[in-house]
This record gives sequence, C-alpha cells and structure tokens, in this order.
Amino acid sequence: MQHHHIGKFLLGTWLLFLLSSCSPFSKLQKSGNDEEKYKGAVQYYNKGDWYKAGLLFEELIPVLKGSTESEMAQFYYAYTQFRQSQYLLSATLFKKFYETFARSDYAQEAMYMYAYSLYKDTPAFNLDQSNTLTATAALQDFINIYPDSKYRDDATKQIQELREKLERKAYEKAKLYYKTSGFNIATYKSAVISINNFQREFPDSEYNEELAYLKVDAEFSLAQNSLETKQKERYQDAISYHQAFIDKFPNSKYLKQSEKMFETSQKEIDRLDKLEQEREKEKEKLKNPPAKVTAAN
Repeated sequence: MQHHHIGKFLLGTWLLFLLSSCSPFSKLQKSGNDEEKYKGAVQYYNKGDWYKAGLLFEELIPVLKGSTESEMAQFYYAYTQFRQSQYLLSATLFKKFYETFARSDYAQEAMYMYAYSLYKDTPAFNLDQSNTLTATAALQDFINIYPDSKYRDDATKQIQELREKLERKAYEKAKLYYKTSGFNIATYKSAVISINNFQREFPDSEYNEELAYLKVDAEFSLAQNSLETKQKERYQDAISYHQAFIDKFPNSKYLKQSEKMFETSQKEIDRLDKLEQEREKEKEKLKNPPAKVTAAN
C-alpha cells in the first residue's frame, strides 16, 4: 500500500516537472529571441508577475546594451525588485538608472524611487539608524533637485517620518541611562550629554519637557555623588538646568520634584560655602599663629 502512494507521488512530481518545463515561460526563457523575451517580460510585468518579469529583464539587460529597449528594461527591472521587497537591490538599480540615463523622462522618477527604496529599507527605531540617515539625505537631495516634483509631498512626509524615528531613538538613548541599574558618575554624565544633544537636534520635540526635568535630576544626582571639590559647581549646574526647565515648562507635572532638587542644591551650596570659609579661617590661623605670651620672671 505504501509503495502505491510513493508511486503516485513520484508520478505527480514528474508530471509537475514536465508541465513546468514546457510552460510558456520556460519555452520563452530557453528558446525565445531577445524581442520575444522583451515583449514577454513587459506582459508579465503588466500582469504583476514581478518574479518572471524580473528574470527575463535580468537576462536581457546585458544583451540589449545600446538599444532603445535597454533603458526601459533597466527601469522595469528595478521596479520588479522593488515590488518583491528587495529594497536595497532596487535602490542600487534605480540609482544606476538615473546616473546612466540622466536625460531620460524617467530619471526624476528613478531618483525618487531610489530614495523611496532606501526609506522602505529603514529599520525599527530601536535598531541602528545609519540607513535612516542615508534615506533622509537621499529624500532631501531629491526635493532640492526637483522642488516642483509630483513626488515632493510624499518625500516631505517620508522625511518627517524618518525624523520621528531618529527622534524616538535619541529619546530612548537619553532615557536608557535612567533604566541602567547601578547608577554611577559616568552614567549621570552620559545622561546629561545625551539630553543636551537631543535638545539641540530636536528643539520642538514633545519629549523635551520630560528630558529637561531628567537633566536636572541627572545633574543633581551627579553633584550628590561627586567628590566634594566638584560638588559646588555641579549643584550650580543643576540650579541653572532647573531655571531653564521652569522657564520653558512653567506648568510641568515635574515641577514639584524639580523645585525640591533646586532647594536642596541651594542648601548644599550654602553648606559648602560655609565649610570653605571655615577652612580659610583655619589656614589663616596656621599662617599667623597668635603671639605666645611669655610668663614674667
């Protein structure tokens, strides 16, 4: 009984092989001339069979060099890869197209599709964002070169989306220090640097209120954990970050916590000032000891 099933399976596989090897596509691939292959490739393309169209165009590109079909074959081939979500390959192909056929009617579209392919290839915000920077630059270049293009609005929206992705990544990086266990001097410093970078790069971000507060918190914690010689300066920085925070977000939900740190910082500066004055007095005493009174004979 088992042999019977195996026989049926093998027969089915053989028939499938015969049918596929005799399919119109296989015939065209094996024995069609360049013109037939080109027509067939365009037909498959128009039907949305990107895989078959892509295979034929890929074969044709080297042999069509110099002909009028060569330009279209390269343009279509780039699209077949894009439609199959091979975005890095389509980006390379569209870039090559607009560089090779700079005067083509399709050069503008190809340049946009190059940038759009890069945009489609960008990773989630929590991964390395170097591709996002490349895609943003490519979309911006496109807008600069073709300011009146019909793709301009789409490109502008895509740049905005990518900037939001970079913003989220930078925000998460700045906040990462607050999730790090075993907070130490280095992480406090890194938190302040990251937040400063974020504020400079994304001045209008919705995350700035929280980060401005966290900057006060990080600098205050840094001061508390510093050597005494560095404390005063760091408490002063915490105070100035607090002032900047309340100037910008006077009704913030973090206001009370920031006020507490501000008050403690002021008290600590007063304490450190007193300590310094006392030490100065001690030094003076040592420099000028009181004259010894000699006992009268």
